[in-house]
Amino acid sequence: MSRPGSPGTQPGPERTLPASTTGEAPVDVGTASVAPANPGQALAELLAGNRRFVTGAPRHPNQDAGHRAAVADGQHPFAVIVGCSDSRLAAEIIFDRGLGDLFVVRTAGHTIGPEVLGSVEYGVTVLGTPLVVVLGHDSCGAVQAARTADATGTPPAGHLCAVVDAVVPSLRRAAAEGVDDIDRIVDIHIAYTVEAMLSRSEVLAAEVAAGRCGVVGMSYRLTAGEVRTVAAVPVGAVDRPEPSASAALA
Repeated sequence: MSRPGSPGTQPGPERTLPASTTGEAPVDVGTASVAPANPGQALAELLAGNRRFVTGAPRHPNQDAGHRAAVADGQHPFAVIVGCSDSRLAAEIIFDRGLGDLFVVRTAGHTIGPEVLGSVEYGVTVLGTPLVVVLGHDSCGAVQAARTADATGTPPAGHLCAVVDAVVPSLRRAAAEGVDDIDRIVDIHIAYTVEAMLSRSEVLAAEVAAGRCGVVGMSYRLTAGEVRTVAAVPVGAVDRPEPSASAALA
């Protein structure tokens, strides 16, 4: 049974993740008419775009007037990006993508609530997107704020409390593992977000278990511009998501 908005035939359970361990070549969405059909191809395409960004050779695909008109009647993004709201973490730029390629949801510290999970479920089930990426970054201000509030016992004012409360479980996990470095805590928080999404969203968990979607956690280096994988849930591993960055796939 095909899903509304999915490009072409619905992919089957033959999907694999991640591409970095399968050797799958990226599908050049900027020049090809077919978007990545499985999680491995989608991940490879993102990593290829990031390499172009890092090396200063971006193609800026799918950003011309012709493509703008082509996607006006419908969207078929190949990845859902749940990213931190940090102004230096614009997904379309760091992955060298364009209009209609990425379905982006952003909150401070990539914290997740019902609206975020609903947006992810929409991207995966309605739009047929084969990959979900949790995108964090080094020196994350939200993680630092949560760490300060937790250490001083002084909660921040207003709705920022919700962000801090969402990060605290990651701080507890880092403390249990003896991790004190802020960027390693960020990695743990990224991995925790991957785990939390799968445990809170039965819809997403079912898509992963069926082989229609993969979930990856990535950390972005602000100075170098590079992303690296710190957590991944391949097909069939939905009931055993990696609990921390210490066991993440590279």
